[in-house]
Parts: sequence; C-alpha cells; structure tokens
Amino acid sequence: MRPAAPGPGESPTGPAEGPRPSSPGEPPTPPGEAPALFEECRIVRAYGELDAQTVAPLVRALAEVRAARPGRLLVIVDLSEVTFADCSILPPLCQAWSDCRARGGWIRVVYDNHTTHLVFRSTGMLGRFPAYANAQDAWEGRTADATAYRARIRALLDGR
Repeated sequence: MRPAAPGPGESPTGPAEGPRPSSPGEPPTPPGEAPALFEECRIVRAYGELDAQTVAPLVRALAEVRAARPGRLLVIVDLSEVTFADCSILPPLCQAWSDCRARGGWIRVVYDNHTTHLVFRSTGMLGRFPAYANAQDAWEGRTADATAYRARIRALLDGR
C-alpha cells in the first residue's frame, strides 16, 4: 500500500494539465458536483489484503496526505486492487473522513470488492463510504450505483 505514484500525464497530486487555482475562500463542493481543480485532490491507493496486520501502510499514507496540505482537503482512496478487507480499514478512513469534513472537503472511496462492500454495509458506513467505480467518478461525485443506473437508462434509450 502506498500513496499514488504519478502515472502518465499526472503529477503527484493529479493531472498535469487543468484549470488553475481559484479563490482561497471557495465554498465546499456540494455532493455530486466536481470541484474545479483536480489538483486539489490527493489519491491514496491500496493493494492486496487489508487487515489488522497489513493496514499500517494505509494508515500512514492517509496521515501523510492529511498532514501535507493545510486547508480544504479532497481525498480519493482507491481500494480497487484490494482483494480482502476487514474492519481494520474503518478507523483510518473515519479519521480521514472527519478531518476532510472539518476542513471543508471530502473523502471518497473507490472499490468493487464484495468484502469491502460488506465491511461498510455491516457497520452502517455505506452511507458515509458509498462505492465509486473509479477515481474519475469519485472526483465527479458519481457513485457506482448512480453510474450503473445511468448505463441502464442509456441501454433502454438505445433499445438494447
């Protein structure tokens, strides 16, 4: 587990190209709307199994992301490569959620693994951590359920 490494066309904090910073007093983004700056967002990626023995790198990465930037904090946690997760993911995610909210931002989690979904559902955290299909959807505030719904509507409209 490590913070996201820059990919092609990305800086450590997001795409190399995009809109420039807006005013510092910008209000928080309403749910479902993408902020103007992808550069404001931090992405943390985790891989493999996450349990009490292996969650420390996720804890460390989230702490580093939260400490690296004062002010508004937008975080995407990509768990799409996680093969197993238990409740040990909840404390670091909930701490980051509280910190992001207190700073006028948000944290969104990308996942499609059944066990990760069960962790959030069985603990009543599904409302706080709905599934996002990928980082772009998380950035734009489109949950996986909403994305699947739009795809079904498109299919119906296209006559499939």
